[in-house]
Amino acid sequence: MARNNDKSDQNFQREEPELIEKLVGINRVAKVVKGGRRFGFAALVVVGDGKGRVGFGTGKAKEVPEAIRKATEDAKRSMVRVPLREGRTLHHDITGRYGAGRVQLRAAPSGTGIIAGGPMRAVFEALGVQDVVAKSIGTSNPHNMIKATFAAMARIQAPRSVATKRGMKVADVFGKSAEATA
Repeated sequence: MARNNDKSDQNFQREEPELIEKLVGINRVAKVVKGGRRFGFAALVVVGDGKGRVGFGTGKAKEVPEAIRKATEDAKRSMVRVPLREGRTLHHDITGRYGAGRVQLRAAPSGTGIIAGGPMRAVFEALGVQDVVAKSIGTSNPHNMIKATFAAMARIQAPRSVATKRGMKVADVFGKSAEATA
């Protein structure tokens, strides 16, 4: 009987990997009513597994912990996979845009670290990227910066997927076979 419980515990752990949760921001909002003000809280959370999957979510509630819990659940539901080069950086440079937020993400050599501001840093840490240079242009609103970062990461393509779509070899995508023959 005890042996059966151990197996179910192992299956549960396999289904739910250890996730990295980063709280990006909490806003306090006030609703003015007859007796004064009623306060509510809105939370923005980024969740990732550190191996190429990341998501973000928002949650609103009357209490801070409840808002964070709702945001975390929302983030877990909206996780996306991002292809990484060598598991440490992006495959290529890319620009993302959402509203007034614009971000530039650049692949970086080993040892560079995460050079990114505020909300973007949380996304890269949760994603598992170790080397990246990112610049925010335009708004500093955390919601728009994160959405612009996700818009950019959604357009990142691995060389293998590009080669498959074009019916080529991976080396042909980089143009290395042309240099060898010339």
